[in-house]
Amino acid sequence: MAKVLIVEDDEVIAQGMTRHLAAAGFDPVWVANGEQGLARLRYEQPSVCVLDLMLPGLDGWKLIETIRSEGIGTPILVVSARGTEHDRVHALEIGADDYIVKPFSMKELVARVQAASRRGVRGAEEQRGEAIEIEELRIDPREVQAYIDGTSAELTPTEFRLLYQLALDRGRVATRDELLQKLWGRRETHRDRTVDVFVRRLREKIDRRASRHTFIQTRYGVGYKLEPAAKPLVRDGEAAGERTA
Repeated sequence: MAKVLIVEDDEVIAQGMTRHLAAAGFDPVWVANGEQGLARLRYEQPSVCVLDLMLPGLDGWKLIETIRSEGIGTPILVVSARGTEHDRVHALEIGADDYIVKPFSMKELVARVQAASRRGVRGAEEQRGEAIEIEELRIDPREVQAYIDGTSAELTPTEFRLLYQLALDRGRVATRDELLQKLWGRRETHRDRTVDVFVRRLREKIDRRASRHTFIQTRYGVGYKLEPAAKPLVRDGEAAGERTA
């Protein structure tokens, strides 16, 4: 039975989530503040964390940043009354995996948690696959990690799944809607930037660190594909000028 950690200070909402998740076959555990949530994430390794942002003491923003900096990869589903595009994008950028704006239906919550839980299970299934090597990039599903010039890119499980999915379809453009369905279990909605945010994170961790190529390519208005493209060479004079600038 997959354990779901609920970090929510509103008791009525938390009890509703607990009942519906338990009815769906999960083992929900509720805590009312960020400090308790952080402790349980560190030592209990739940399958999914459902996290409110506006918490007393340690808030949800800081909790996300802390566990990601510590290498904890538990999928995080944010549930928050803060529904602006800036809030949603920022939460994804600092390490959340999904975001629901309050008020929401419990049916949707259960579906999102089920999708997040399946992503965790699939990580183990992918360990049967062989590593994929593309130029200086190595994608190793047995370790659920990617390496650039032999150094770990320190991908989260969701970042790895996106990179691995693109690698399996190497050279073919995958639409945002297709990626959302395969990785997040939902269809694309208006102004949903989840895929774009995770692509940006992959570019920071993969393309910027790679010595000779970029790998995540955009087909504007369509989607993304994984295909190596040589980085422009920097002449010695230019490099020296940059160092002295």
